Amino acid sequence: MFQNVIVRKPARSLVEGITSAPELGRPDYDLAVKQHQAYREALAACGVKVRVLEPLEAYPDSCFVEDTAVLTRHCAIVSNPGAASRNGEAREMLPTLREFFPPERIESIQTPGTLEGGDVMMVGDHFYVGRSARTNEEGIRQFLAILNRHGLTGSEVPLEKVLHLKTGVNYIENDTLLVSGEFVDKPEFRRFRKIVVPPEEAYGANCIWVNDRVLVPLGYPTVEREVRKAGYEVLLTDTSEYRKLDGGLSCLSLRF
Repeated sequence: MFQNVIVRKPARSLVEGITSAPELGRPDYDLAVKQHQAYREALAACGVKVRVLEPLEAYPDSCFVEDTAVLTRHCAIVSNPGAASRNGEAREMLPTLREFFPPERIESIQTPGTLEGGDVMMVGDHFYVGRSARTNEEGIRQFLAILNRHGLTGSEVPLEKVLHLKTGVNYIENDTLLVSGEFVDKPEFRRFRKIVVPPEEAYGANCIWVNDRVLVPLGYPTVEREVRKAGYEVLLTDTSEYRKLDGGLSCLSLRF
């Protein structure tokens, strides 16, 4: 069960964030602020304490805090984002991590290694890490070594098409995965029960489990229906403005 969540309010510079889908248009900042507030309320309804950080105008993508660190039961691992414009975000997160973890339990990925939290999926004490355009071989090597030092395990998952691992596969506990696209038949995930997301709702695969509830993005009825059928209580959360910047529900928080 999660006890804490860290989020960061979107900066006004959000509208200049990185995107691979310019055809979706620029985010509406005021709407993004309202959606972020609703997201925080949904998390709080799951029984966690939400630590809200102030905006960082120097970093347009800084509301996507998941990419700055990987938080485990035993340690915090500060990332080294593969997108150059985001390198400083991980350093900005460090003071907050020190509120929750002692110094000997805070590790970091060092250059030339790169790693973004969106490429890491936690399944108990095992961590799947995607090798992507943002997370490289050296970053994964360091990450797995850190896990091993703290009694945890991990394994690499090569990515073919998506930006981050959790763009297309997300663990919602109870041995269940939401999968879309290239992840439907990945051998690494053969043992799991799978909820297959249709191509037209691929964005909806990025759901998050928080203390027996699942946050599902608004507007993906197949995903909502199948998650409910699997026995979960669903909280619908609108992330339309964050989708314009390749962001989803998991990207907006660190849960631990």
